[in-house]
Amino acid sequence: MFDDRLFRPYVEATSASRSRAPLYFQLFSSLKSMILEGVLGYGEQVPTEEQLASLFSVSRITSKRALDELASEGLVERRRGKGTHVIYRYSPQPVQAPLTGMLQEIESMARNSRAVIHNCVMEAPPKVVREAMGLAKGEQVLHLNRVRERQGRRFGHYSSWTAGVDMPDDPDIFITTPRLSFFRANGLELTHVTQILSAKAAGHTVAKALGVEVGAPLLSLTRQSFQNRGSQEVMLDYMEVLYNPEHFQYAMDLTLD
Repeated sequence: MFDDRLFRPYVEATSASRSRAPLYFQLFSSLKSMILEGVLGYGEQVPTEEQLASLFSVSRITSKRALDELASEGLVERRRGKGTHVIYRYSPQPVQAPLTGMLQEIESMARNSRAVIHNCVMEAPPKVVREAMGLAKGEQVLHLNRVRERQGRRFGHYSSWTAGVDMPDDPDIFITTPRLSFFRANGLELTHVTQILSAKAAGHTVAKALGVEVGAPLLSLTRQSFQNRGSQEVMLDYMEVLYNPEHFQYAMDLTLD
């Protein structure tokens, strides 16, 4: 049995539409959007002609034509006795933004909050980080753990590994100085940054640091920063941030070019 809750926003949008396009095309467009956006994933079964007709208040002929159109575009496969299944593989595309603007936003956040330093040492990173940075086994980089707070509210736990910089004379520099400012002062310039957003449950160490329950849902951001060296791109910084969603929101305002 399909979950009709997934379809409700698309049913409402189709119902509210004042488009003069044929009904089959409106239904086709809604289903196509669900597939291209990953709402209906690869291998999933699409509702039957009868179910779609009932859900979108159209005739079975209309729903059949919409499904046939999806098949003709290579988005679904229709097999007698087996139903209709999605054959399009959804692949999320990264949002691209100017690096300078993003780095300015990062520094602004750092300057408008306070960091509590939990750990600042030179040590060998975990295997996954070491391999991503192309380091030799046992090679040490700067490992920094800290919690950021604003107005007494601990909103983020930051854990980073950075190659190409030395241990600062006073680790407390990171209480008020953004890491990016420290990087520049030490000749480390970044040319490319990638960020991945997801969710993660709080482990014991992070839960204690942020003052949340173990297992509490947190917003996870993994940031990898690179530098171009000739024809190669080398990762110099790896950071994972875990945000308490009660005290932090990650907002993006995007416009079409």
